[in-house]
Amino acid sequence: MKFDMHCHTKEGSMDGKVPIDDFIAELIRKGFDGMLVSDHNSYNGYRAWKRNIKEQKYKDFVVLKGIEYDTIDAGHILVIMPENVKLKILELRGLPVQILIDIVHKNGGILGPAHPCGEKYLSFTNTLKKRNQMAVMNRFDFLEGFNACESVESNHCAKVLAEMYALPTFGGSDAHKTDCIGMAYTDIPEQIHCESDLIRAVKLGEGIKCGGSYYRGTTKEKIGKANNILVQSFWFYNRLGSLYRHHRRKTEMHKMV
Repeated sequence: MKFDMHCHTKEGSMDGKVPIDDFIAELIRKGFDGMLVSDHNSYNGYRAWKRNIKEQKYKDFVVLKGIEYDTIDAGHILVIMPENVKLKILELRGLPVQILIDIVHKNGGILGPAHPCGEKYLSFTNTLKKRNQMAVMNRFDFLEGFNACESVESNHCAKVLAEMYALPTFGGSDAHKTDCIGMAYTDIPEQIHCESDLIRAVKLGEGIKCGGSYYRGTTKEKIGKANNILVQSFWFYNRLGSLYRHHRRKTEMHKMV
């Protein structure tokens, strides 16, 4: 089955431009069987599909619930939980990556770094301290091996990491705009109908392949070195957002004890 495993919707991501209905239609047009909704710290895109579209349209197309979580110390992490598990804390940015891993695994989920060799503060290898990286890499279940919005060098680095740690790789467009949708793919040999199916396939780790083509309409492509200002701004925004949500994260953590 062919999936786009990194998708941002208008309903769930502040920078998403495409409603999930249109996102699905475009992926179907391009021959995809499904998608992983992976909005930033939010399940609102998936909720919009479940509330307004599920059982009404696209019945043969698989929509999986995921999230792209902003850690405080290791960049963006893709998280998939079993379909019967709902954790509010995953919509509260700012957890340290080791605690995030503990929570996800304790509740039967899987996780791995998005664009692991990408921008500073957004990616695992360029955010987490080098001395801590090996211990954390050994706890991941997969990593994003091809991201259509990354550079050739970034994706090559991701593939090397995957081989080094024997991890399955996902391919995702990281699309925020229509013209990027479906530019990367993940081929999964097993039949995937729900999140638990995907979790089993990843843990089995056999035959999952990824690839795609490069999208050149990203903000960093358009503005060049000025993108560094945006990256620094994100660091400040993420820190502020993490502090703002500290009490709510603490409350949710106590509920899980």
